[in-house]
Amino acid sequence: MNYRQDFPIFKNRPDLIYLDSAATSQKPQAVLDAVYGFYKSMNSNVHRGTYPLSEEATEAYEDARKTVSSFINAAHPHEVIFTRNATESVNLVARAYGDAFLNKGDEVLLTKMEHHSSIVPWLQLKDRKGIVLKYLDVSKEGRLIFDPKLITAKTKFVSVTAMSNVLGTIPDLKPIITAAHAVGAKVLVDACQSAVHIKTDVQALDADFLVFSGHKLYAPTGIGVLYAKTDILNQMPPFLGGGDMIHEVFLDHFTPGELPNKFEAGTPHIAGAIGLKAAIDYVNKIGFPVIQKIENELTEYLLGKFKALPYVRIIGPADMMGRGPVISFVIEGIHAHDMAEGFATKGICIRAGQHCAQPLMDYFEIPATARISLAIYNTKDEIDAAIRTLEEIYKYFNP
Repeated sequence: MNYRQDFPIFKNRPDLIYLDSAATSQKPQAVLDAVYGFYKSMNSNVHRGTYPLSEEATEAYEDARKTVSSFINAAHPHEVIFTRNATESVNLVARAYGDAFLNKGDEVLLTKMEHHSSIVPWLQLKDRKGIVLKYLDVSKEGRLIFDPKLITAKTKFVSVTAMSNVLGTIPDLKPIITAAHAVGAKVLVDACQSAVHIKTDVQALDADFLVFSGHKLYAPTGIGVLYAKTDILNQMPPFLGGGDMIHEVFLDHFTPGELPNKFEAGTPHIAGAIGLKAAIDYVNKIGFPVIQKIENELTEYLLGKFKALPYVRIIGPADMMGRGPVISFVIEGIHAHDMAEGFATKGICIRAGQHCAQPLMDYFEIPATARISLAIYNTKDEIDAAIRTLEEIYKYFNP
C-alpha cells in the first residue's frame, strides 16, 4: 500500500523529497483532522469545568493517555505523564528524581551515543549535587559496547537510548537493565527514535522510566511522554508548581495531587495529546510488522547504494543487524553542511551537523555527518534521486 498518500504535505509539495524524519516526521491527515476537530468542536480546558464541553475535552485528553499507555504496554494509564517533549521528560526525571534521590559520589551511567538531551540534564545534576558520570563505549562500527564492570554498587542510575539518532544503532537493552537492577539502580530508556519504528513494551523491558516525543511519531510538535513506574512516581516530588498539580494549597504549604496530575502543572497541550492519540491509532492500524518490512527494505536499499560509492563512509552499522532507518555518512573533503546545501538545491531534505551528539562526533573524530532518515512515506525512487544528487555533489568538489 502507498502510505505516502496519507500525508497531505506531499500533495501540496509534489516535488518534495523528505529524508529527515529522525528530526521530525510529517503528519498524516488523520492527525491533522484530530487536532482541527478538537479546536473546531471541543475546545475547552480539561479537569476544570463541570459543563459538557469541558467534560468532553477531558475525556478526549484522558483517552489519549490510555492510548499511549496501551501503546507502550504500561501497567496503568497514570504512569503516563504528558510533557512538551522528551527533553522536558528527561529534565523532569533529573530534577525530580535526581535531586531527591542521588547524592554526591553516586554514579550515573550514560553512553557515548546519547543525544544531548540525555547528557546535559545529568551534567547539570553533576554541578548541583556532585554525582559522577560514566559512559559506555561505542565500537568503530557504531555498536554499543556493554561493559558490565561499569555497573557497580555506586551506580544509582542508567540512561540509554533505544536507537541512536546518529548511527541508527539499536542496542540490546535487556542485559543493561538487568545488570542495573541487580545493584538497585534505576534505568531510563530514550525511545525518541525507536517508538515510531519498533514495538515498545516497558513491562517486557522492565524500564523504570521511558521517554519519547510525539513529533517524531507522526504527531504534533509540543507533546511528549514520560513513562515511569507507579511506585517511583509516588516517591518523586513534583517538578513544577501551579494549577492542576495540587490537592490542597494553604498560605504556608500545599499537598500535591494524585498521579498523573502531580506532574502536569498548568493547562496541558490538549490538542497535542489528542493528535498523539490519532498518530498512535494510525501506526497501530498499519502495524509494526508492516512498518518494519517497508523501512527495512528501504534501509537495506540505501545501504547498498552507499556501499557502491567508494568515497562514502557510513558512520554506524553498515549492515541491517541491530539498526534502524537512520544512516549517517561522510565524504572526505566535503563538509556535511555543503552536502546538505547541495541536496537542498534539488528539493531533497536531509540533516547535516552534529545531530545534538557532539561527544559522539568527537569520538569518531569528525566535525559532522550528513544524515538520511527514512519513514513509511519514502520510496526507492527518492533514494535513487538522492544518490544521483550525491554523485553530482562529489563531482562538483572533485572535478
